[in-house]
Amino acid sequence: MAGDHSSKRGGTSFFERLTRADDPVFEQIDRNAKSLLQSALTRLDVVSREEFDAQAAVLKRTRERLEALEAKIASLDESLSANEQRETQ
Repeated sequence: MAGDHSSKRGGTSFFERLTRADDPVFEQIDRNAKSLLQSALTRLDVVSREEFDAQAAVLKRTRERLEALEAKIASLDESLSANEQRETQ
């Protein structure tokens, strides 16, 4: 049949051969696909879950420190304002 992708070669279709892991054609396609995928992921600058979690922990500690410093500055600002008010009275 024309356009039939399952044309037989030696009793096995091309697509059936590709699904056999011991077939050299399948092995070559598999290697090329893995290489292509690794190359694409490298270009995407993907990070591992460990790296992501480590950076998230650093960000959390930094945010906590920033909030503590902001609270300290607000407290010092209030103290300064109170001292200035006492001096002007």
